Amino acid sequence: MKKTMKQLNKIDYIVISSFFVVFLLITIVINAFPKQKTAIYEKNSLANSVEKVKDASVAIETYSGDALMTNGSGFIYKKGPLKAYVITNEHVIDGNRIVLYNANDKEVDAKLLGEDAHLDLAVLEIDAKDAPGVVTFGSSDDLRLGDTVFTVGSPISKRYQGSVSAGVLSGKDRVVQTLINETDTKEWLMNVLQFDASVSPGNSGGALFNANGEVVGVCTLKLMEDGVEGMSFAIPVEYVKANIELLEKGKELTWPELGISMADADDAAQLTTHDLELPDGIVKGAVVLKVKKDSNADGHLQKGDIITKIDNLEIKNTAYVKYALSRHKVGDKMKITYTRNKKEKTITITLK
Repeated sequence: MKKTMKQLNKIDYIVISSFFVVFLLITIVINAFPKQKTAIYEKNSLANSVEKVKDASVAIETYSGDALMTNGSGFIYKKGPLKAYVITNEHVIDGNRIVLYNANDKEVDAKLLGEDAHLDLAVLEIDAKDAPGVVTFGSSDDLRLGDTVFTVGSPISKRYQGSVSAGVLSGKDRVVQTLINETDTKEWLMNVLQFDASVSPGNSGGALFNANGEVVGVCTLKLMEDGVEGMSFAIPVEYVKANIELLEKGKELTWPELGISMADADDAAQLTTHDLELPDGIVKGAVVLKVKKDSNADGHLQKGDIITKIDNLEIKNTAYVKYALSRHKVGDKMKITYTRNKKEKTITITLK
């Protein structure tokens, strides 16, 4: 009996030891594999940058009486002790009452300080207490094609306020033709940034940010044609910074003028009205209809001249002349190439 008990104790010892060894091996194997984490971190996420700017994003609605006229986006760029200031597009502002919804979804009445249709920019004023965040300006000049950009805005309506869309910079120094009013389809050209982030009506006036969350542009246009996707445009932030102080003060932005009335070279009806007939084959350029006395063009251009080039810019129609002038200031020299009596001539004038 004693022998049997000793044998059992020995067996128990072996079993317990074996169990311990197995347990130890299982523990080692389990710990050899990393534990699953509940959070997933994306290396190239824009979340931190979005977090920096979302409180400065606003939705905008304008009213005429009780009727909703327009809606768009904007962003708070400056905040003082009493007042804060918002940038949006000029074409977003249409009505006698401007309502802004900040990131806290608070409805705020805004005051229009200044606007310019040619730049498509407007500056609004609100109380500082209603401005939960402020953006930082960056530089579009530093952007390279393929750089990540993103927007924060209110596509369609304020219902989707704070929507984020991201893409890449697709082009710089694009010249696109747009409307200043509904009566002239060739009214104005804009120098813009092209990007492929998804935008919709309602994003107009919102900021375009670089990957660091700095403003590099103001969303303004989307190319809406059959078969075209992912072509959106923004006003470079440099245009904003160059003119923002004047707009804050409600001053009108002035551009140099040649002092001429013009017609597009392919506008047969307008040319006929002014008794002008162009040589065969001329379909591009800006045709001088009249020269104002003592203007920049007086003594240089005359009725019937066809402006074909200003500096290094080819002039396709009258909108290109206006665009060329918008890139100059009083005192600048401007080289104008034109055709008169089928002969090409070039002059250089100093804008006054």
